[in-house]
Amino acid sequence: MKVRIKFSKKGIMKFIGHLDMMRYFQKAFRRSGIDISYSQGFSPHQLISFAAPLGVGLTSRGEYMDIMMGTGTNSRKMAELLNAQMVEGVEILSCRQIEDETKHSNAMAILAAADYEVFFKDPDFFDRDMEMSFRAFMGQSHIPTVRKTKKGQREIDLKNLIYKWDIKDGHIFMRLATGSVDNLKPEFVIETFLQSLGKNAELSALDICRLEMYAKAEDGSFISLEDLGKDIP
Repeated sequence: MKVRIKFSKKGIMKFIGHLDMMRYFQKAFRRSGIDISYSQGFSPHQLISFAAPLGVGLTSRGEYMDIMMGTGTNSRKMAELLNAQMVEGVEILSCRQIEDETKHSNAMAILAAADYEVFFKDPDFFDRDMEMSFRAFMGQSHIPTVRKTKKGQREIDLKNLIYKWDIKDGHIFMRLATGSVDNLKPEFVIETFLQSLGKNAELSALDICRLEMYAKAEDGSFISLEDLGKDIP
């Protein structure tokens, strides 16, 4: 049985990197007594896969991992067992069954977008004039820029990778392309915007929270990875 687990990561845990989080969950699964499945061969490992690594320094209210299980338990009990092993800053939000053979069975493969909330720690920096400049920047029909890749530099149009955006109470909301094909980070959008104004800001000047992650439905709409599963009775 495949189970998709949604969890949050906040507080001091935002400084823990992806590989350390993987090791942390491996230990938590063993301590919880959940019947997680292992790979075959000389060096068996737990069958866990994460939808997308979260950058160090970012918090999240919508992280996902898929696990394979032998005998299962109901969603509520599984969350309770895992939360009993969690440290402060990590909370299991839901555990939902995914049909193994469906096209929705691999969170990493189907991931298409993610929601982010961004705000500047210094509210005076993102003042009324800066907000108006950001609205003008995002309102362009094209936002050409250059992004560094492992193979060099590549010209991209940010406009094609930003699906939604808004500003409310000084917070910037963005739904961005996310996944193995197109992956746009919110800090890159902010960096590109500030460069257009001749300004700079370090990542430490921002608070960024990932709110949710989505797959793309057949009609082109976005559906959260959580909603692709069902509660285990």
